[in-house]
Amino acid sequence: MAYASLAPFVLKRPWLHSALKPLANWYANAAGYRQMGLLADDLISEEDETVLKALKRLPPQTAYERTYRLRRAVQLSVQHKLLPKSQWTKPEQDVPYLQPLIEELKAADREAENLDSMTVIKSH
Repeated sequence: MAYASLAPFVLKRPWLHSALKPLANWYANAAGYRQMGLLADDLISEEDETVLKALKRLPPQTAYERTYRLRRAVQLSVQHKLLPKSQWTKPEQDVPYLQPLIEELKAADREAENLDSMTVIKSH
């Protein structure tokens, strides 16, 4: 699923980035996934073929850690509990680990599509 992003626009303007950063942190904390020990990339839906390919490319340790976080979050959800505050995901720990692989795969797919649709014009 493709969607428009304002991130490049905001990141190019330091004053706007510094103004929106507290709001972004508040929103991430309000979303509740950090209180369950999850990372933002853990929330990416696995219904897309590209995401499934990216998950297969994860290093074994990273894949294990993702599975552990997801299972722990499901268990917490069933119990209607949150982790102790000392175990919450800190903002500096919430770094993308899956998104770079997804972008890499999408770029490779676009490149393959461009090469497949290329037409060769013979000159006489």
